[in-house]
Amino acid sequence: MSVAVDEIDIAIIGAGIVGIAAAAYLAEVGQKVTVIDRTGICEETSSGNAAAFAFSDVLPLAHKGMIGNVPKWLADPLGPLSIPPAYLPRLLPWLYRFWRAGSSANYEASLAAQAGLMKLAEQEWASLMARSGTGSMLREDGALELYESDDEFRAALPSWEARERFGISGRHLGKAELAGYQPGLSDRFTRGTFVPGWKTVSDPQDLGKAIWRHAEGMGARFLKGDVALVRPVDGRVLIQLKQGRTLFAQKVLIAAGAWSHKLTRQLGDIIPLETERGYNTTLPVTAFEVKRQLTFPGHGFVITPLSTGLRIGGAVELGGLTRRPDYARSRAMLEKAKKFLPGLDPSGGREWMGFRPSLPDSLPVIGGSQQHPNIHYAFGHGHLGLTQSAATGRLIRDRMLGNPLPLDIAPFSAQRF
Repeated sequence: MSVAVDEIDIAIIGAGIVGIAAAAYLAEVGQKVTVIDRTGICEETSSGNAAAFAFSDVLPLAHKGMIGNVPKWLADPLGPLSIPPAYLPRLLPWLYRFWRAGSSANYEASLAAQAGLMKLAEQEWASLMARSGTGSMLREDGALELYESDDEFRAALPSWEARERFGISGRHLGKAELAGYQPGLSDRFTRGTFVPGWKTVSDPQDLGKAIWRHAEGMGARFLKGDVALVRPVDGRVLIQLKQGRTLFAQKVLIAAGAWSHKLTRQLGDIIPLETERGYNTTLPVTAFEVKRQLTFPGHGFVITPLSTGLRIGGAVELGGLTRRPDYARSRAMLEKAKKFLPGLDPSGGREWMGFRPSLPDSLPVIGGSQQHPNIHYAFGHGHLGLTQSAATGRLIRDRMLGNPLPLDIAPFSAQRF
């Protein structure tokens, strides 16, 4: 039986929002791009995120009070953080790196790198939305972070002081002011912080597909296929699909989210990528009138008003790629949401689980293979894939074409591990 062989210029493996943004940036300057994905355009993790442009979220995960809360959270099987006992031995090396990332010696460098990437992300999303005609999908209502006690509020203040050093401000609110930002809240909330620079989009999957239409209109094409093998051959890159098709590309970008490390391992780059399994429930738009994204840091989830529904989700389950979803986690968040928003109609919801690609220092990999200069990497954005995708697309385009970079990408190197 003959096997089809294709010659392509630039192959992007992964059609999530990061891969789609990179495709748009490359297609805009006349590059011939083929995006390869096993399902479709923004059909997996990029379809169900919390819809935030979280440009103010610059603190590495290890510094956001998470380490101190880990014992309490792990004691609750349906709490903000869960580790299935059978998965713990495999996870221990990643957890050790995560603990190291929380040290004061690593704090300033990680914070500065994340803040720089976020500043570029905000600029690049504004530009990309203007070029792609997607500005109507942007919502600039800010976000409201809610605390259930003065102690919880005071514990959050150091993180706001750190953000203020990078020009990121929050407006701290007393109990009497909360209703002005979100009517109908439970009386349990005593303090809040309004984040005016926080933005959301009307629906993340709709935005991703619109960005793809922009790229496709400039010549980018999509190929459905599941990549099994990536291997340099005589100055090109061989891509073998599980369906039996063989491709040869001049350049390759690996942007396959939580599956990316399986491909980089074939190239000699061992990257400690772990999977944060995130859960949500999307209710009908009539479930409750939420004015802006609501954040519950003590419980690890958010509520986002979308054009397509009311999304209640978040939490972290460090459980890999193969375990069955545990939708009791999404239902636990929904039960809490009913308490936080008395009057919420919980009926008619759609449950979802996605795989967030997470690195222990909370910084993505943006760069490439040390041994193979025509193979590039863009993955590991954790909770911030949507937020940082346009900046990543800009950086990958410039790196791939040899242009000056608007940002030092050394902190995001795959070789930092």
